[in-house]
Amino acid sequence: AQADAPCGCDPDGGSKKNNIKGCRWRAKDTTDDILVNKQTHTAKKSFTCSTCGKDHPYKSRLIDHMRIHTDEKPFTCATCGKGFHQIGTLNRHMRTHSGEKPYSCGTCGKNFTYKKSLTVHMRVHTGEKPFSCGTCGKCFNHKKTLTAHVRFHTGEKVISCGICGKDYLFKSQLVDHMRTHTGEKPFSCGTCGKSFPYKKSLNTHMITHTGEKPFSCEICGKRLTRKKSLTAHMMIHTEEKPFSCGTCGKSFIHKKSLNAHMRFHTGEKTFSCGTCGRNWLYKSHLVIHMRTHTGEKPFSCATCGKCFAVKHLLHFHMKTHTEDNSFSCGTCGKCFSFRSFLLLHMKSHTREKSFSCGICGKSFTKKYLLTSHIRIHTCE
Repeated sequence: AQADAPCGCDPDGGSKKNNIKGCRWRAKDTTDDILVNKQTHTAKKSFTCSTCGKDHPYKSRLIDHMRIHTDEKPFTCATCGKGFHQIGTLNRHMRTHSGEKPYSCGTCGKNFTYKKSLTVHMRVHTGEKPFSCGTCGKCFNHKKTLTAHVRFHTGEKVISCGICGKDYLFKSQLVDHMRTHTGEKPFSCGTCGKSFPYKKSLNTHMITHTGEKPFSCEICGKRLTRKKSLTAHMMIHTEEKPFSCGTCGKSFIHKKSLNAHMRFHTGEKTFSCGTCGRNWLYKSHLVIHMRTHTGEKPFSCATCGKCFAVKHLLHFHMKTHTEDNSFSCGTCGKCFSFRSFLLLHMKSHTREKSFSCGICGKSFTKKYLLTSHIRIHTCE
């Protein structure tokens, strides 16, 4: 057996209670080796970095540390060429190529490449959240999650787009944003093949195939496909209209409704017909207009089968089957299904001529009479 070490440890490990972790003494050690070993026991840090002042117990560790300042990376991956400051870091990196995952969770069996990743994962099972926000007290199981959360309070935006300069709180937000420049759509629907730039957009799209409507209104029971749609729907019940027009003060439930309304003031007509070139304020108006070119009539009467290009015309038509003549003339007693028809009829009694020719000034009781008259001037 070897002689006892000067520190009192058994070099053969026979008396474990006396052995100090990290003791490297051997009988053949030199005086310098004994000095380094003694520092292991006393935890004395005698090797100091001249750049940042950090202390290290061994000279070899100081040498490794200095590479952080010099950015020297002498250890290179033979597979991808990436360089590293320390050989231990290179060895861990090699697992990304080999697929080795030596660290296994004893609870769920999931395997990890790095011990640190396993440590973080275990908090999922233990519920431990050791990192807390000093502002709001919210706790997190990962330090980088806390760092990202703190930016909500500071408003700091540390990640910028190299193309347009827009700033973001998180790297994941920048990754999503870059797809607006590259046009990349990495998320594809397995059913119809349609691609999307964001995973959440794909998830929303999938509902069109499943028919699932997971969001339900607690007041009327209406079910909706998206949470955003439910939030907008709830404003119908609360009568909340958070979007106001700065010109006339009119309020709207949806921002897109406000944007559409603003075109009344600006006169902007952004939707153009590709067939005749006519412009429209709203996309819905363009869709209806296109049916004059295609002849499409998607709204059909369930009673007689007659088809219409516009939904409200179908509603008017349906009253001819129900015989709902709610509007009666106070002069002659004649009844009408629609108020607009009654108003037109009343002009036959009053002889009011609301429609005037802009060329010769002649007036008419009905619009279609004016339209016919205009053709005299235009020779149409």
